[in-house]
Amino acid sequence: MLRLFIISKEEAFHICDKSQYRESTIWEKLKLSFRYLWCRATRLYVNRNTKLTKTLKSSNLECLEYSERKLMEDRLNEQLKNQV
Repeated sequence: MLRLFIISKEEAFHICDKSQYRESTIWEKLKLSFRYLWCRATRLYVNRNTKLTKTLKSSNLECLEYSERKLMEDRLNEQLKNQV
């Protein structure tokens, strides 16, 4: 039974990242919580990730629209073609 909850550090980090974007399942959150209890590295990662998420949400960043981003990408690709 206990083996069901054991995950690697890398998997815990991945689940933490998924949780940040609300893409993790309840089962993944349970496994992450179990690892969080005994793994210092996981606790540090989760705490830093949580702090980063809160900071980004409260920062009022203005991002490029998709069309602006696409235009920049097209211009970059055109310049790269001209260099070759």
